[in-house]
Amino acid sequence: MQTRTDDATRKLGQLIAAEQSQRSRLQMLEQYREEYAQRMRQATAEGITRLVLHNYQDFLGRIDEAIEQQRIAVRNSEDSTKAGQEQWKSQNKQLKAIDTLSQRHDARERYRENKQDQKLQDEFSTRKYGTADPQDQ
Repeated sequence: MQTRTDDATRKLGQLIAAEQSQRSRLQMLEQYREEYAQRMRQATAEGITRLVLHNYQDFLGRIDEAIEQQRIAVRNSEDSTKAGQEQWKSQNKQLKAIDTLSQRHDARERYRENKQDQKLQDEFSTRKYGTADPQDQ
């Protein structure tokens, strides 16, 4: 059971890292888009041809598509991370339940052993003092 919990923990760590990576890519694309749009605004202010403007707009459109695809990848990664968290919680819950049962079992065994020890001590005391030689008294 511990192995399953460890596996779920490892997988959750990988999913979180993948999600962070997807978010980082999205942030990079959004930043690049903003920089490119700024360059287009600057070039437009300085005066450019329609063809150059069209090329800027076309490229911004492709960047926007890439950003949208990356947003989908981030959402998918978030969903995977949530599923991994649920799996981890489930495995952890099972491990805790088994641990609780094991502790209860151990407590019952200790109780039985203590009871058996007490019984043996009582029998020993009874034999030692119960069968005393009348001459000793």
